[in-house]
Amino acid sequence: MITPAFELTQDPDFLTIVIKVPYARASEFDVYFEGEDFKFYAKPYFLRLTLPGRIVEDGREKASYNTDKGTFTIRLPKEIPGQYFEGLDMLTSLLAPKKSRSAKPLVEEIAASAELSEEEEEEFDWEIEQTPYKDSAESSLPLQYCYGFGNLRSGVFQRLQDELSDVIDIKDPDQTPVDERRRKRLAAEAAKFEPDHYLADFFEDEAVQHVLKYKPWWVDAHKEMTALKGQSHQDQDIHTVVVFSEEEREQLRKFTNKSYLLDKRSRHHVYLGLIDILLAYCYEIRVNEGDKNVESSWNIRKLSATLCWLESFTSIHDVLVSFGRRVLCYPLYRHFGLVTHAFNDTVMILQLGKAAVLKCLLDVHKIFMENDPAYILNDLFITDYCIWIQKAKSKKLAALSESLQKTTLTKSHIGFELEELEAAAVLVQEEESMLKAAGRVSRQQLPSSESETSDCEESSSTSSETEGSDSDEPASSTSEDGEINSVQDTLQGERTAPLIDCNGLRQGTSTSMFEVSDEKSKVSLQSTTPPGKLIEELEKQMRTAIRLSEQPEGSATPGCILQEQEENRVSEPDRLSEDTDGRGNYLEMSSKTNPLLFHCGTNEDED
Repeated sequence: MITPAFELTQDPDFLTIVIKVPYARASEFDVYFEGEDFKFYAKPYFLRLTLPGRIVEDGREKASYNTDKGTFTIRLPKEIPGQYFEGLDMLTSLLAPKKSRSAKPLVEEIAASAELSEEEEEEFDWEIEQTPYKDSAESSLPLQYCYGFGNLRSGVFQRLQDELSDVIDIKDPDQTPVDERRRKRLAAEAAKFEPDHYLADFFEDEAVQHVLKYKPWWVDAHKEMTALKGQSHQDQDIHTVVVFSEEEREQLRKFTNKSYLLDKRSRHHVYLGLIDILLAYCYEIRVNEGDKNVESSWNIRKLSATLCWLESFTSIHDVLVSFGRRVLCYPLYRHFGLVTHAFNDTVMILQLGKAAVLKCLLDVHKIFMENDPAYILNDLFITDYCIWIQKAKSKKLAALSESLQKTTLTKSHIGFELEELEAAAVLVQEEESMLKAAGRVSRQQLPSSESETSDCEESSSTSSETEGSDSDEPASSTSEDGEINSVQDTLQGERTAPLIDCNGLRQGTSTSMFEVSDEKSKVSLQSTTPPGKLIEELEKQMRTAIRLSEQPEGSATPGCILQEQEENRVSEPDRLSEDTDGRGNYLEMSSKTNPLLFHCGTNEDED
């Protein structure tokens, strides 16, 4: 027999079942329904459903067949008009057979039913139950430790050693207790954390801010649900927010229905593990903006300690801390904003109900099924979660979402000193900014000072050229230029001689001295006198220079040199002369920079 594809919808008075039987004979089919049972047969298809509410045969039932689509549409009246049938999209649970009437299953099912009824009545306590400590020597430890959904599996990885390293991080989980797994996980996370990578994503967060703006499908669904709650209080309107695709319905039909007998501690681990898996899935959807890639499977199982380390959490806060640490250690984007957004996304999914949770789990199941080593995690966790969540109570998920929403997670809880790292990095960044600003100011001041210096030099050179032109005008029109040049040629030999002070020491050009350029200027200033008188003056200056060069060594003291330097500095302003029209004539600067300089001696008065 083939189980056909089917779909259930409802209105206040009728339940509608659409069954796809493309290769069946429309003239030969049987339909049976009574109470919560519904059966359909059309060779080679057979469908048996256990409905969440009771239906009745009162003459209002209808059935039709669409030959083009090959579908049967059956409308069945509800026994209680207006009753809402919950869980019509949970196809796996609808396919479950009616509870067995035999003796042995009766004992198991009664216990399970009693436990479920008590669970519905009492408010679920999300705090783990504590037990007294027992010495390991007194207690008999099991040879193998359990893991998987509800800690119902053991010994799996002994047969899968080759795939072990590609799926989980823990070595030999069958021989590793839960406490040791947790210690090893924390040590591995501390060793993996890279402050440079975290600070890089903290300061250069353009890509992170882009993915934070992405809105997954559950954001719009949550807004629609909130709007419907404000307008109407009917549950049937709210539960239509989440719709399964045909591919997802096919996944649900392939699952084998199971019953899970879980004690209170195991149920607690299952709910907390569900939060951990949803957090990892929300991160994956957000950073890839809803698209799947080859890293999707790695991201989900690496960020979930439940999947990667077979962790069994004891509180919601521990789940959030573990997820936050792993986000900052392993994936490409390591930003605390992604942790908080995944946290908010998980709250939305839980508030949307088990249909939204199941939709996410089906997507995770598909991702792992397409990855070669990760399919093991489907067998250990995801398939069981997909079957179990269909029978979970909506009140439990609502309570879980409220508890999750009240839980706070800060950077100080992560344990990597994130706030200290950020503060130190901000200080370094501020210092670098100040240094860059100072460098820019200095570079701006340097060209301005250079321009001022060049302006001064240009003005000085302009003044010198003007002075030179003014001093050359009186002598350019006479025949005295030749005489002056002859005198300069005569003194050329003396210019190369070393400069000797009164003590016989060589002096620099900065000492007090008589310059030939000064003599030239004086001659030029006296250019109005007759040529004979000018020659006599030059001859007198020559004799004075010869007598000075013949002064004996040691005839003058250093004090004489300093005194002459001061007198020359004082007398420099007096070197200006005026023409007959009152204009000032400045000293002419010689174009040659090798003047003959002499120092006067103390016995100059003897001559």
